[in-house]
Amino acid sequence: MSALNFWSIYQHGFARVAACTGHTVIADPPANAEAVLRHARRCGEEGVAVAVFPEMGLCGYSIEDLLLQDALLDEVEAALAEVVAGSADLLPVLVVGAPLRHRNRVYNCAVIVHRGRVLGVVPKSYPPNYREFYERRQIGDGADERGGSIRVGGESVPFGVDLLFAAEDVPGLVLHAEICEDMWVPVPPSAEAALAGATVLVNLSGSPITVGRAEDRKLLCRSASSRCLAAYVYAAAGLGESTTDLSWDGQAMVYENGVLLAETTRFPLGDEYAAADVDLDLLRQERMRMGTFDENRRTHQERTGDFRTVSFELDPPSGDLGLKRRLERFPFVPADADRLAQDCYEAYNIQVAGLQQRLAAIGGPKVVIGVSGGLDSTHALIVAARAMDRAGRPRSDILAWTLPGFATSDHTKGNAHRLMRALGVTAAELDITPTARLMLQEMDHPFASGEPVYDVTFENVQAGLRTDYLFRLANQRGGIVLGTGDLSELALGWSTYGVGDQMSHYNVNSGVPKTLIQHLIRWAISSEQFDEETGEILAAILDTEISPELVPGEEMQSTESKIGPYALHDFTLFHVLRYGFRPSKIAFLAWHAWHDVNAGAWPPGFPEAKRGAYDLPEIRRWLEVFCKRFFAFAQFKRSAMPNGPKVSAGGSLSPRGDWRAPSDSSARAWLRDLERFD
Repeated sequence: MSALNFWSIYQHGFARVAACTGHTVIADPPANAEAVLRHARRCGEEGVAVAVFPEMGLCGYSIEDLLLQDALLDEVEAALAEVVAGSADLLPVLVVGAPLRHRNRVYNCAVIVHRGRVLGVVPKSYPPNYREFYERRQIGDGADERGGSIRVGGESVPFGVDLLFAAEDVPGLVLHAEICEDMWVPVPPSAEAALAGATVLVNLSGSPITVGRAEDRKLLCRSASSRCLAAYVYAAAGLGESTTDLSWDGQAMVYENGVLLAETTRFPLGDEYAAADVDLDLLRQERMRMGTFDENRRTHQERTGDFRTVSFELDPPSGDLGLKRRLERFPFVPADADRLAQDCYEAYNIQVAGLQQRLAAIGGPKVVIGVSGGLDSTHALIVAARAMDRAGRPRSDILAWTLPGFATSDHTKGNAHRLMRALGVTAAELDITPTARLMLQEMDHPFASGEPVYDVTFENVQAGLRTDYLFRLANQRGGIVLGTGDLSELALGWSTYGVGDQMSHYNVNSGVPKTLIQHLIRWAISSEQFDEETGEILAAILDTEISPELVPGEEMQSTESKIGPYALHDFTLFHVLRYGFRPSKIAFLAWHAWHDVNAGAWPPGFPEAKRGAYDLPEIRRWLEVFCKRFFAFAQFKRSAMPNGPKVSAGGSLSPRGDWRAPSDSSARAWLRDLERFD
């Protein structure tokens, strides 16, 4: 087992990249070389692996026919030599824009520089010649330049659009460069490069600003990063470019798989850069999971199969650099208010539409549901109510029972009755304690003799009876049992198998994690899905401790005190299910997301009193619990789970959908990974 420097981003599959912009000095290559090195030194101090600069940044993009002047081109070459020499002791790979003479033309180039040498030169594929652009007057078309070389600084280096630059000591860090207009064409060079293996796509841009163009750039960068399952690093020219007929905003940004990681302010007065830690593991996992990505590569094998790879040693720092990327504390629950509202609207209606269709498909039976007064059954009930509304059926077709046991509190039972009345469903109460006493007595359980033995059998007798009654009531009343158990409980196996809460005829909550359900209920209140009285009851239920209420005692039985906080378990579940990350990496991410209660945004409406933090030992402790339960225990329950709609892009645990695994697996591989940072 390899050793792990737990605090190093590079040990966890990240690479720090930066999109740099600043003040260009028109036709003054020495001044611009000095600016590049100033940026490069600062980036190096912050552990940046790749720093990207604007198009033709060594002389300025907007110099028109000055590009054909030997005095200027000589100075560009000298300035490039200064950058190369100045990079000798610096960490970052520098991607610098420069016009270079080659054969009979001048080419608009991205020059890739690292530790005192030029790794290669990539020409612009598609110089534009329309509207405000007249590049072909001076610049040669580089689209068909493949397999060649160019003389730079007295040496022959690879030249062409077919170049990849791979860090041998940072797995997955493979660069490709394209230039400005190349991003705007239907099939950009970066698309082929991604299929050939590039994970970090960089764009050196001039791109004068006009109204609306900044959003267009963001759309294209986001789209490229999403379609190519890659990072996209974009740096545009800013102040200092010629304003004869145009203006410049210096937009710089980093996207990863469709997500904006970092961006600069626009129209900056001085040096600015957008830096972010790109998750190379995430990109690799996405490409492995999306089999069509590689099938697309095979379709385009003639173009992608002959890319050349230039290797280099990055020698990244091994110390603690922090983490430069936004992390959601709750990956299933975005902290952005608009995004959360949209997610809740979609999640709720996915559940409602799923249930409505299932009822219609099987003859319109009634819905039988157990209502405890807790979050899960509350949410399932309001889903059922809306499904009846949409189908034009009376809510009285929902047959709801509260089924108190030995430890049911008056508070939760009272909330259940209040909610059922407010929603207008057919409500009833069925006390399971007499039947439970009889069963325990016939089993010769110590509790029947008066001993305070509250073991798993004692708990499961109650859980099983509740479900048994619901199934028999459904038989009797012409209904189906609506499941209420959520995605988080399925992940941990926190349910009673068979004739228990693991089973139902249809489960609307099986795709919804515990941490999202409270926000779905909040959304139902704030968006006025129901009347004011119902909203007040839902708000009261939100304040209730998560508890199975199976064990008698003065204090309410707490689920999270037994199996751990759902906040951490859902964090782990998302990164295991969606990205297949190893536990040591999840612990690293969890620490950055959770160690400081005041760092980062909380979801809207999350109660101040419930905001907490977790230190690394606690994160590790509950990670171990998760790994044991998820990988080595709970699968047999998931393999027999009922139908229910997938809700979150984070995934589902249905054996007919996102997650197919053996019921008799071992967790040892994941536990051994946890030991790497003991």
